[in-house]
Amino acid sequence: MDRCRGKVVVVLALVVLSMSPSLWAQGSWKVASPNSQTAITVRLAAGLSYEVECAGKAVLDASPLGITRKDQAFVDGLKLVEAGAVKTIDETYTMTTGKRRVCRNHANEQTLVFQNTGGAKVELIVRAYNDGVAFRYRFPEQSGDKYTVTSEATGFRLPQDGKGSPTQNSALGSPKMWVHPYDRPSKYTPAYETYFVNGVAAGTASPTEFGWAFPLLFCSGDHSRWVLLTEAGLDGSYCGCHLTQKAAEGVYRIQFPDEAEGNHVGWVEPTWTLPWATPWRVIIVGDSAGDIVESTLVTDVSPACAVKDTSWIKPGRASWSWLFDHDSPQDCTKLKSWVDLAAAMGWEYSLVDANWTQMKNGTIHDLLAYANGKGVGLLFWYNSGGPHNSVSEKPRGLMDDRDIRREEFRLLKKWGAKGVKVDFFQSDKQNIIQLYQDILQDAAEAQIMVNFHGCTLPRGWSRTYPHLMSMEGVRGEECYSFDRQFTTEAPIHNVILPFTRNAVGPMDYTPVMFKDNVYKHLTTYSHELALPLIFESGWLHFAGGVKEYLDLPEAPKTFLQHVPVVWDETRFLAGEPGQYVVLARRSGNQWTVGGINGENAGRDVDVPLSFLAQSRCTMTVIEDGKTPRTFDSETKAVTSQDHLEVRLQPYGGFVATLTPAR
Repeated sequence: MDRCRGKVVVVLALVVLSMSPSLWAQGSWKVASPNSQTAITVRLAAGLSYEVECAGKAVLDASPLGITRKDQAFVDGLKLVEAGAVKTIDETYTMTTGKRRVCRNHANEQTLVFQNTGGAKVELIVRAYNDGVAFRYRFPEQSGDKYTVTSEATGFRLPQDGKGSPTQNSALGSPKMWVHPYDRPSKYTPAYETYFVNGVAAGTASPTEFGWAFPLLFCSGDHSRWVLLTEAGLDGSYCGCHLTQKAAEGVYRIQFPDEAEGNHVGWVEPTWTLPWATPWRVIIVGDSAGDIVESTLVTDVSPACAVKDTSWIKPGRASWSWLFDHDSPQDCTKLKSWVDLAAAMGWEYSLVDANWTQMKNGTIHDLLAYANGKGVGLLFWYNSGGPHNSVSEKPRGLMDDRDIRREEFRLLKKWGAKGVKVDFFQSDKQNIIQLYQDILQDAAEAQIMVNFHGCTLPRGWSRTYPHLMSMEGVRGEECYSFDRQFTTEAPIHNVILPFTRNAVGPMDYTPVMFKDNVYKHLTTYSHELALPLIFESGWLHFAGGVKEYLDLPEAPKTFLQHVPVVWDETRFLAGEPGQYVVLARRSGNQWTVGGINGENAGRDVDVPLSFLAQSRCTMTVIEDGKTPRTFDSETKAVTSQDHLEVRLQPYGGFVATLTPAR
């Protein structure tokens, strides 16, 4: 069996057909990944297309390319003007948050310039990485006039059940995919808070008319190929995109937001001046699901850090009162107990959620002074609206206007506040994508960290704006408060997220609830305990109540007091989407290993500790106790020659910390 871990073969096929019936132009352009495991073939009869291969096997069959502006189409009748030389990109960059502190953006890139029958030009910029492919369109001409993109022909042809070319697809078996429906935003939810489907046939139609959301994960029937589709490098010049409802002839195509998003405010079709580049269409490839989990391709293709001084940016853990008591953000006395919790647990922050402007039993300045005395930083919730949402929670009307927003950030800085949680964006239209960018830019100037909630999917913004600590864009643990279905969905949902949503960026899931909320949870205590390790987020908002954390046994309490949120390295150890997952993450010289089970049946986990650099470590393992909703723990010495063996209970989990022995 051919393997391609870290070896991606990319074939970009571009054949050009002139609109003149007497003139046919054909060509092929080869782009190799840095490890030289790439083949590229161009086939086009009526337009532009691309193919992706991995170790000689098709990953994406011939898929369409093209883009249409209101004034010009760049789909048919194109001719090649220039095929630029293949150049190598090789740079190292540092992340403030994420899977890995030090990342390498290493690819080969070629720019192909095409001209349509009207003489207008479009560039197709293609990159081949060892772990995937990215491409984008760029209009290179100069103009201060506004131009509008009305559609993209861009598509992704997933191999389906051996259909199509038998020589290309027969080895791939019956592909499956994990993806969640794109939904019409409601008053309180964006389009990204539906449940992931679990391993349905590739090419399945979305249950909503609005299509599928990014990211889409699929694998071959023999599990020798894993691919994740998403986008990155999105800025305020374009809208956020997703995928069509149906895969016509096996092709899911790029789709723009729905007109009704954001209370019908803003245009669906993006408009900008020239030159103008679209977001990157990103295809992550591997021979195991772990290659997807470990990939940093989304940030690799994204713009470099735009913040010169990052010394003020401090990821961390936060107490959070709202889920336990929805009215608590309006009560200074109650909030002080959550500040006390953060101080007792050694957490850096406490989040003051919606409607804190209606404070009773004291003022916000009383709370700020109290938190400062405890050494706890405060984070403040804001409504992003604006006319794009109708949510009345306050403070409102302070984030959508630039002058007001900048003054608010200056005020927060004067108060000593550390960050903001901005909620209820409700749209992927260009005007809202620009609002995200504006908030990040103004917050950076005031040295205020940011968390987006009720929001879109991460598109690599954490590299460009390292003070972006997290984004929601997921159905998270707060749903125990209002969604009865979350009880049964959560276990399997949790073991899909590391391979999909959290694979593309930080995720504010608000984890770790031991006690039941409105609706009970089926996940065990150790499943909940493992979530801060399984899920990556620069801010970790703990969902449970004060007493349930303070009354924990020593081992799990110590774990939550010291669990990092900044990771030097992430390793996938075992798992399968929808079944279970085991990850290891390193912070400094300490490794933390965790696993969760999404199934209602026990599972034995046996993973080697060969990733340990130290010859001898002290390992503390916390797992589910013999009786429900209890813990067992054990500490022992191990080496890199040993194995970690754990019995995962139904819907269970475990964590293990490994510290070099003195």
